[in-house]
Amino acid sequence: MTTPQTMTTPAATDAAPGLRARLFNPAARQKLLAFASLIALIAVFCVLRPESFMTTDNFIGILQATNVIGVLAVACTFVIITSGIDLSVGVLMTFTAVMAGVFMTNWGWPMYIGVPATIVMGALVGATSGLIITKLKVTPFIATLGMMMLLKGASLLITEARPIYFSDVEGFDAISLGSVVEKVLPFLPIPNGALIFLAVCIISVIILNKTKLGRYTFALGSNEEAVRLSGVNADRWKVIIYTLSGAICSISGLLVASRLNSAQPALGQGYELDAIAAVVIGGTSLAGGTGTILGTVIGAFIMSVLINGLRIMSVAQEWQMVLTGLIIIVAVYTDNLRNKRK
Repeated sequence: MTTPQTMTTPAATDAAPGLRARLFNPAARQKLLAFASLIALIAVFCVLRPESFMTTDNFIGILQATNVIGVLAVACTFVIITSGIDLSVGVLMTFTAVMAGVFMTNWGWPMYIGVPATIVMGALVGATSGLIITKLKVTPFIATLGMMMLLKGASLLITEARPIYFSDVEGFDAISLGSVVEKVLPFLPIPNGALIFLAVCIISVIILNKTKLGRYTFALGSNEEAVRLSGVNADRWKVIIYTLSGAICSISGLLVASRLNSAQPALGQGYELDAIAAVVIGGTSLAGGTGTILGTVIGAFIMSVLINGLRIMSVAQEWQMVLTGLIIIVAVYTDNLRNKRK
């Protein structure tokens, strides 16, 4: 006669391999490796420069930097999962910051109109890039490279190469620098920018995992031709994805403008490298079809901590760029190895 214990044993035995498969699949291993790298990086800088690195102000500075890079990286995640690329995200961030200055400083619009108008502007630029890629059949690399140059020139022309200040826009600096949390918990001065970044991540996770847009994002990256043959309008969904990416980039523009309390038209170029590096370090494949927001967040923190630590150690800007380039090469090489194993 079989006892209840012996009846439940096979189920437990079957569950164990499934659990191991979920915990140790390539995507999970990549996130664990990235998280371990982040901890190791923090430990190294804590040992080398404890008096400068291990301070509240410095950790808040890292949070502020991660907000900007992280939001851009989230925007890039959607595009890269479709096996696309967007080289314009850094300059789009600057352009939307400039347009926020035009709306709220030059034209005098209140924040409750100027902020949504800025996000709409970012979405329109993203949609334009998507239409160039889908309707004109220009490759994403060339289309977004051209958009990057166009937006850079437009930012300089609109501002006449001069910053636009938000001094007369009441409460604008609080978007990034204020702290709602500190008012409730004085010992926890988490800036509002971090809360906005968290909200962007949560919404993006829901979109990727719980909506039709998320399913088509992964499907386009896995096999776009199969999506087309199944009767889905792949071009329309691709335009929607680039539109969403542009809207997310505009949030980054608002964060950086709020942090500086100005729109700097020459700022932005180079941010796309940090964002793309964060995405790839976090396990999103440049071949498309795989990726997570959590991995991107870890990658964004790695880039922010690395840049912050190198500055504290007085490493020259040129060498910082060299290290960023090396990180991108290693991350892409690792991504290629993962794809070969698949």
